[in-house]
Amino acid sequence: MSSATAFRAPTVDHLSTMLAAQPLLAPSRWALINAMHEQAQTVLGALAMPTRRDEEWRFTDLAPMHRLTFQPVLVASLLQLEDIAPFCLDDAAIRLVFVDGAYAPQLSSLALDGGVLVSDLPTAMATHSAALEAQLGRQQALGDNVFAALNTAYLQDAAVLIVPRHVEVAAPVHLLFVATQAGALSHQRCMVLAEASSRVTLVEDYVALQDAAYLAYLVNPVTEIVLADQASVTHIRVQRDGQQAFHIANCAVSVGRSAHYQSVSLAMGAQLSRYHLSVVLGEGAECAVDGLALLAGSQLADTHSCIDHTQPHASSRQLHKCIADGSAHAVFNGKVIVRPGAQRTDSAQSSRNLLLSSRAQVDTQPQLEIFADDVKCTHGATIGQLDAEELFYLQSRGLSGSAARQLLTYAFGAEIIERISVPSLKHQLQQRMLVQTSSQP
Repeated sequence: MSSATAFRAPTVDHLSTMLAAQPLLAPSRWALINAMHEQAQTVLGALAMPTRRDEEWRFTDLAPMHRLTFQPVLVASLLQLEDIAPFCLDDAAIRLVFVDGAYAPQLSSLALDGGVLVSDLPTAMATHSAALEAQLGRQQALGDNVFAALNTAYLQDAAVLIVPRHVEVAAPVHLLFVATQAGALSHQRCMVLAEASSRVTLVEDYVALQDAAYLAYLVNPVTEIVLADQASVTHIRVQRDGQQAFHIANCAVSVGRSAHYQSVSLAMGAQLSRYHLSVVLGEGAECAVDGLALLAGSQLADTHSCIDHTQPHASSRQLHKCIADGSAHAVFNGKVIVRPGAQRTDSAQSSRNLLLSSRAQVDTQPQLEIFADDVKCTHGATIGQLDAEELFYLQSRGLSGSAARQLLTYAFGAEIIERISVPSLKHQLQQRMLVQTSSQP
């Protein structure tokens, strides 16, 4: 098919149901986007929706999602600043807002200097086409990833952040993705380029307005982050979608020589969510990847990660925590690969999980694949309940049973939230966690 031809996504397995009402996607005026569309179509033509028979999805059943029909929003919600005020960050003067997948310039705040670019994709292509053509779509492999391929097949816009060489962005950059409508399907895209010796803190934030808290919709984002040599990116990712939402996300990160990538991700919303993070480390690169899933009711949160040591002298640290109450189900699969020649690798991974109910479930699988002989690598996993002696101690000091339980649960998860370097966001998440833990019986 010519890149100038409009198309529909191919009918593959449950895709035919999910995308039955998809409108024709008009060709882009950029050859790069059309080429990405065409590649994604080809990939989709050979794939089927994952099921629990697939090893990577054996703990995550997508059947609840397949019972619904989703389509892109054709009429945008007309929001005002006061509508998104509960999610705005006092620390972040730079804010880029998308509503149901569509860029909302009236809600965004883009006061910048030092040559930093924060914009939607059309604006960025007009001024930074060479940089985007070199990197957009290059980090996130499609392979057998149906959802990444769908995102690419329907790519029309994106949040773009480019930080020039030797520039430090003092304030966090807030990318805010707002859901407002039932049945909405949105394919958000983020492209972050941190040039050599630059420094930036990025908040990638998925939220639902109060009216959408109990609406079913599907969010399918892809984020690509490129750190050039000696760059530093702090990436804070928050998923606080509505309780009936579905959220399937992919993030691919390339970390250059002696660069530093720090990630903190939180999953607090959605009835079913999955986050797949892939980090490729260059020589002397460092990464710290931390995560928290806070679940109750019948929520399911699936976190997959792959930290790939491709060059020598790199280090990685990962701590992932899950708190599951009710009949919730948490999944963690963390893989660390040390390639041949990646000597002097230093890697540590820990999965720690707290079950608050006899019906809650956690499946955790840390993995190490080592093909070099001069390395230091460790991993471990624990699953447990609240400590009876600690509960007794707090109750002996006058706390009620529910208050003692709430305090210990909060303390378990707060270790991850404390690693967030944006005070106003940290406060919002602390308050939400207090509310969620106080609702436990």
